[in-house]
Amino acid sequence: MSEALSGLDSVLVIIPVRNEAATIAGVVTGLQTLGLRHIRVVDNGSTDGSDAIAARCGADIFYEPIPGYGQACWCGLQQIPEATRWVLFCDGDGSDDLGCLPEILAQGSRYDLVLGNRTATAAGRAVLTPAQRVGNGLATGLIWLGWGYRYHDLGPLRLIRRLALERMSMQDRGFGWTVEMQVRAIECRLRICELPVAYRPRQGGASKISGTLRGSAQAGAVILTTLGQLYARRLWGRHRGRRRLWGDRP
Repeated sequence: MSEALSGLDSVLVIIPVRNEAATIAGVVTGLQTLGLRHIRVVDNGSTDGSDAIAARCGADIFYEPIPGYGQACWCGLQQIPEATRWVLFCDGDGSDDLGCLPEILAQGSRYDLVLGNRTATAAGRAVLTPAQRVGNGLATGLIWLGWGYRYHDLGPLRLIRRLALERMSMQDRGFGWTVEMQVRAIECRLRICELPVAYRPRQGGASKISGTLRGSAQAGAVILTTLGQLYARRLWGRHRGRRRLWGDRP
């Protein structure tokens, strides 16, 4: 995968949205100001007109009625234009600092997956809730123990090569989407980079995950379950490989 990022027209931005009417216009126009023109907003059940606002700003609108972060991301990946070589994921609540995108996009010549690391900046650490910090530490620690690669964050801002994403065969359709992507990146031997990014409190709307104790607990449970399933699948793959090596002997 030596193909470098050649022009911003090769980048497709996917933004999952649910009731982000107060912020989605600023996110879409901010991306456009940076030269990104191919923007898909995936409405995941909004009731506040987020879709209409994004459409007026020039974004393409996709609709995914089944709730789930991964479900919305997967919907946005359907019918990708042939010219798309890179996919950029970001949130629609205004919390991602889009000012760091030029640096992230510049890494396309060297890496297959570029992740924004919120824990590497004072601004990012200050905004993360205690539940987010604990969840990040637990998940990245388990990935290190299970796969031998040290991540520092599970942040939403990420750029991935289209061919790499297709190789991953993503299965999760919920909040486990981000952690599955990072594990599959290791398993697919991708070139991975984490860059420090600033982070802001969400600029409007209510968090579906970190805003409540129940939501945080559910997200943590999903992440742990996803990691457990991925590790079990990895062990099963090793077992099958050994059986093939030894001629399927019991």
